[in-house]
Amino acid sequence: MNRFNVRKVAVLGAGVMGAQIAAHLVNVKVPVVLFDLAAKDGPKNGVVTRAIDGLKKLKPSPLGVAEDAALIQAANYDEHLDLLAGCDLVIEAIAERMDWKLDLYRRIAPALAPHAIVASNTSGLSITALSEALPEAVKPRFCGIHFFNPPRYMALVELIATPTSRPEVLDQLETFVTSTVGKSVVRAKDTPNFIANRVGIAGLLATLIEAEKFGLTVDVVDDLTGKKLGRASSGTFRTLDVVGLDTIVHVIKTMQDNLKDDPFYPTYGTPAVLSALIGKGALGQKTGAGFYKKAGRDILRLDPASGEYVAGGGKAEPIIDRMLKKPPAERLKLLRESTHPQAQFLWSILRDGFHYAAVHLESIADNARDVDFAMRWGFGTSMGPFELWQEAGWQQVAQWVREDIDAGKALSRAPLPEWVFDGRTGVHTPEGSWSPSRRAYVPRSALPVYARQHFPEAVAGAGVVPALKSGTELFRNDEVRVWTLDGRVVIASITAKLHLISPTVAEGLQKALDLAEAGFDGMVIWSPDDVFSAGANLEALLPVFMKHGAKGIAPEMKKFQDFVLRLRYAQVPVISAIRGIALGGGCELAVYSTRRVAAMESYMGLVEVGVGLIPGAGGLTYIARRAAEMAGAANANADILKFATDGFTSAAMAKVGTSAIESRKLGYLLDSDVIVAHKDELLFVAIEQAKSMAASGWRPRWPTCAMAASSARTTSTSRP
Repeated sequence: MNRFNVRKVAVLGAGVMGAQIAAHLVNVKVPVVLFDLAAKDGPKNGVVTRAIDGLKKLKPSPLGVAEDAALIQAANYDEHLDLLAGCDLVIEAIAERMDWKLDLYRRIAPALAPHAIVASNTSGLSITALSEALPEAVKPRFCGIHFFNPPRYMALVELIATPTSRPEVLDQLETFVTSTVGKSVVRAKDTPNFIANRVGIAGLLATLIEAEKFGLTVDVVDDLTGKKLGRASSGTFRTLDVVGLDTIVHVIKTMQDNLKDDPFYPTYGTPAVLSALIGKGALGQKTGAGFYKKAGRDILRLDPASGEYVAGGGKAEPIIDRMLKKPPAERLKLLRESTHPQAQFLWSILRDGFHYAAVHLESIADNARDVDFAMRWGFGTSMGPFELWQEAGWQQVAQWVREDIDAGKALSRAPLPEWVFDGRTGVHTPEGSWSPSRRAYVPRSALPVYARQHFPEAVAGAGVVPALKSGTELFRNDEVRVWTLDGRVVIASITAKLHLISPTVAEGLQKALDLAEAGFDGMVIWSPDDVFSAGANLEALLPVFMKHGAKGIAPEMKKFQDFVLRLRYAQVPVISAIRGIALGGGCELAVYSTRRVAAMESYMGLVEVGVGLIPGAGGLTYIARRAAEMAGAANANADILKFATDGFTSAAMAKVGTSAIESRKLGYLLDSDVIVAHKDELLFVAIEQAKSMAASGWRPRWPTCAMAASSARTTSTSRP
């Protein structure tokens, strides 16, 4: 497949989603034009410029650094449609009104580039119906593209084809969205609300129904349905507040209007409590009140019976906490058999989720993996419904669900599909995931872009070998695994909790570098989770400190200082592959490497002052050296203090970069370092960097003192 070169993107609609999609495109260095209606008063681009200004105030920030908002080009439909001719991708993200979208398509069609892909960011409208407003020449290049809010942080993008969409167009778009934009793609069928919102909103409605049935308050429900259940920490009602109750009701209405034949249709009614809140203008977080309301320092919860806000803070019962810590099979059995209302509530919502996903799998998705990934990436669950069902024992859980359906306890009388009971042990296997429409297990996509992901996220049951058990092991101790995938680059993976740096870790990294310098092209420091290193393991040094004081730990500090200097002058390129947090000693480890490859969501900083310490492994020396380098680059006579002030101030305030882009601004990443949009491409890019540096004749740095000594010798021998 030829590469589809996206030189510029147009985003149509400067509302919440459109503006934030534009912001994230800027984050990944894609030029973008943001369109909206011409303002009735003042400058015609006023609608867009206000939206761009608003991006700087949003929390969490949609921008890597706020000043990059200036890179978004403002435009309006009255004056600037000619700009569409220079755009390779056009993303429509206006309000969820079919008539408005169709009118806009008719308006822009004559201005589109003949090769441009056009995609609608609708959250649930029919993509096929939308395509009808486009000329025949454009229809093959039209599809749905559904980002999740907030676009910078949510991994999921659903792509939806129409009957006239060319397959290669979807492949090209998936490649761009994956590797350049950094998103995780699921192909959805053109059904109302697609996959994630269809299953997720049905689950939210089921949760409201079951919570009322078992008499649970909103705060208790949120505690039960948050991290303890392997879901987003905001739980259920707080999630509704964050998303916006009016937005939720709109998505529910899409289901009400388009799914009248659905066996779960009676559950799609707008809950009375939601209607009452919206009637009062309480739309959630954006209006200051919804299911929760902040009063001074207190967070009050809604009492639906009275409509008033009362003191919150309700939690799950300890016995339920203990149940939720058990393995899946035991956990579900305990919840189902318990008479405790909280346990019965949890079993009910899990059963409802299994039931709904199985009944609708064939109509909404190609296979079970797509449903599980959609829920992971779009709703923040640790496992999708089919994964949990399979892990808990497929046939046993299926029997329990069938018994509840027969007893009238489920939300629908619809039976489970026949394939559920065909003797299977699950829907995920090493050969692929079950597709009811194909009657086969479907492997993952073979698009070339996925060759860049050495260890892509996998569903439970897929039989994937974990990264830390892959490759050829070269050395291992209790806290570091040293291994290689290709025999050319050494990979050092810290396995300690939070990848804290202890003497054992330092020993393992030393061994990795010994091996790399002895016969490899380079070395990569990488671990397969969202922590590069949270810093030094102070607890490991505490016994020595308590017995001997600062003098006791000085030798260990000296060893790590010597190691980071060895990294700086290593005989092979050493690449730190950073994802997530790189703090304190972790940041020092990264900055002394030859080069850094960082995922977009990387958070770097010298934070030792927060625990009453100063950076002890060369962090401050690094700041001073960088200041000298920047001063020298600016002017031979420049004042180094001017360049050092910002760096030392950041360390003194324990300031952390809130993205890889800001970490570059703070000086922890250099312009020569690489920022990777997709986290699963990090190891691939790091290995390729090491190999390409070695292949291009890279040579290690010379220590400054050696250079000075060499200069002195030259001067001495040249004297007459």
